[in-house]
Order: sequence, then C-alpha cells, then structure tokens
Amino acid sequence: MESDTFKALLVSEVAEKEFAAELIERNIADLPEGDVLVEVQYSSINYKDALSASGNKGVTRLYPHTPGIDAAGVVRSSSDGNFQEGDQVIVTGFDLGMNTAGGFGQYIRVPANWVVACPDGMERREAMILGTAGFTAALCIEKLIANGLDPDAGDVLVTGATGGVGIIAVMLLSKLGYRVVASTGKAASHELLKALGASEVIGRAELGEVNSRPLLKERWAGAVDVVGGDTLFNVIKALKYQASVAACGLVQSPVFQASVLPFILRGVNLLGVDSVQLPLTRKQAVWKKLAQEWKLTGLDEICSEIGFEQLQESLAVVLRGEATGRYLLNLQR
Repeated sequence: MESDTFKALLVSEVAEKEFAAELIERNIADLPEGDVLVEVQYSSINYKDALSASGNKGVTRLYPHTPGIDAAGVVRSSSDGNFQEGDQVIVTGFDLGMNTAGGFGQYIRVPANWVVACPDGMERREAMILGTAGFTAALCIEKLIANGLDPDAGDVLVTGATGGVGIIAVMLLSKLGYRVVASTGKAASHELLKALGASEVIGRAELGEVNSRPLLKERWAGAVDVVGGDTLFNVIKALKYQASVAACGLVQSPVFQASVLPFILRGVNLLGVDSVQLPLTRKQAVWKKLAQEWKLTGLDEICSEIGFEQLQESLAVVLRGEATGRYLLNLQR
C-alpha cells in the first residue's frame, strides 16, 4: 500500500440540523474495525446516499460520516480466509454507508460477511452501474416470478421508471420477455424508456391521484413500485386477479391508505423487497444471475460517470428526484 491516507467525502453537522460536506484526506487507521480492507474503485449514488449526505438522521445517526452504500474494488488486506489480497469484490447493503464509513471514500474496512466476490462475467464498473438499485430491481422481479408472473399474463408496470431501480427494472423485464409499461413524471424521458424496452409510457399523475374507489379496473399482471403512497394503493387496486406488486421504495410517501378489498376479492399480493439485510448466500446468487443469464447490455446508456468533483452536485440532483438513470462514481479519477 503506497499511502496510509485516502480521499473521502465527509459530511459533518456544522450546527444544529445544518450539515456540510467536503472532500478530505482520511487515514486508513481511522476506519472502523473489520476483517477486510477494500480499495474502492467504483461506487454509485442511491437515494439513501443522498439522504445520508443531507443529514437525514433516519439513515445515519452519527456524524461526521462518509456515505456510500455501494462499493466495488480490490481487497488490500484480509484476516478472513475467504478473501485474499487482490480479490475483486462487491460490498452493498448491511450498514455500509449508513453508520459505517462507505463507498464515497477510496478505502472501506468491513466484516467479511458483508463481502461478495465479483462473479465471473461481471466487471467492478458494471457492478456499480447496477449497484443497490439494479440489485433491488432484480430482487423485485425474482419475487414476482416466484409468485407466478408469466410473460404471457399481460402488462407489467414499473413506477418511478427513470430512477435507478425503475430504469433497470424496465430493462430486465424487457430482456425477460415481459410487456413493460413505464410510469414517469419526466416527459423528456419517454423515448429513452421506449428505447430501453418499455412498450408504453404513462404519466406519473395517472397513478398518483387520490381515488376513493376500493377497486379499479383490472390492468396490471404485475408491478414494481418504488413510489409508495397513493400510487402504490392505486396499483394494488388495479392488479389482475392473483397478481402481485413488489414494493421497494417510498419516493412519494412511506404511508398509504389501503383497503383489504383488493386482497380478499382478487387475491392480490403486496410483496416487500429488502436488499440491505439479505443473507450473503442470496446476494451471491443474485449477483451471479446479473452477471450471467440476466446480464444486461447497454448499461452505459443509463449511466453518467462522475468523479469526486461532481459528487456533491449529483447527490443534490438525486435528492431532488431529478436524476435519470444511474450515477457511477469513479474513485480513481
């Protein structure tokens, strides 16, 4: 190791409920205890990172802190026999970037049971274009398929389709032969979504309005929802008989007013999806699938590659809900 110091974004509480971020030099010795020291080469920006960087105590309790819930790089030292110096690895979820210094620093030190070997067929850069967002999209689709979703069943809805989870869900579902309907509030992104595989694009308002009716006309054979709130309930009310929606986000709201009628009259399913605490064996299996039979082409079309100098501005864009696609942080620039 050439140096004991490295670059990192550090977010500090400079006054009560006032936070500021700066690029600093940190010392490796200041990292938390852990089994594996990883030189981070790529990370990505997720909505949770934007919350942590803005001082959201629901995500990060203690500051100063380095966000970044995604990291891919090379092992530089390990006290665990499963990893050797030079191994290419991925770290996502668990406490990384929440209360443990994360991927917006050039080094992380973490427990070995947070670390996944980069699977054959996947480069570290590709892994971080996908990141937690793409991984979560894959989990949603796995759950829908496990609950009976078939390509011949009809339209599959993706809400928040220009965000990280949504845009990769559109691409994956299309690759797997589903007819995808993408919902977005960004009119300028309609053609992009169609180019990525959406058969139809609808406006956000069509799903987001409060509707007092307990049931709507059956339309969706399945759905991936990252929005929550009234949008999620409207999706549930329009699911076909015994169809499912996989819910993984709360962009609109973490709360929605619901009725049991869609569940007991149509037998629909609300499937919760979490990528944070997923057992490591499951994480390994999903990453392998994304590297092989579910491997996506054209990821560069949905990716903006940035360096440290663009990181804070990009976090602000994500926090405002204005991002399209994925931000890839190259920590080697």
